[in-house]
Amino acid sequence: MMRAVTDTRPDGRPGPPDSAPARHRPSTDAALIERSWREPERFAEVFDRHYAPIHGYVARRLGGSVADDVASETFLIAFDRRRRYDVGQASARPWLYGIAANLVARHRRAEVRRYRALARTDVPAADDGHGDGVARRVDAATLRRRLAAALVEIAHGDREVLLLVAWAQLSCEEAARALGIPAGTARSRLHRARKKTRAALADADPRSILEDDERWTT
Repeated sequence: MMRAVTDTRPDGRPGPPDSAPARHRPSTDAALIERSWREPERFAEVFDRHYAPIHGYVARRLGGSVADDVASETFLIAFDRRRRYDVGQASARPWLYGIAANLVARHRRAEVRRYRALARTDVPAADDGHGDGVARRVDAATLRRRLAAALVEIAHGDREVLLLVAWAQLSCEEAARALGIPAGTARSRLHRARKKTRAALADADPRSILEDDERWTT
């Protein structure tokens, strides 16, 4: 039988058994950030956890050619500001997405141009030889065009909340924390944005189109 590992007290007596599961339990983002105050290299673990989704979020909004720089700058800023992080928040996702959203806002005109370009993208012609699969792809492309056009018309603040919820998968409360606004304000903005996207898409569910990566990351 495997013996429990014990710590030794200063007087030489064995301490209580060590808990192996606790030892290997993943640290929260908050714990890693707090440790990085003394051991800066620990922040690399936060980077490894969150870089890919942050990069994907920025790519959807600005395109892949800009995403590398913006995502990297997000983590440079986060590292510089890590001592200001509220360690009462276990997950750093809202904090990181808030930094990314602020950086994306600097490219607001480029983002709007991108949505306008997507709205003008040609819809592929249906090929009767491929049956329903092609028809579904044509329908999805048409809806993406209409949604891109709707995103252009949505007020910037409303669009920020909508995309943090739809693309970053934050809750409305987390989106509010990311943007530094009251939760009630975030809920109002999300309601207005969803109302406009639903109107643009008629009976289609805008979430299913927003969550489709195919045409948003190129």
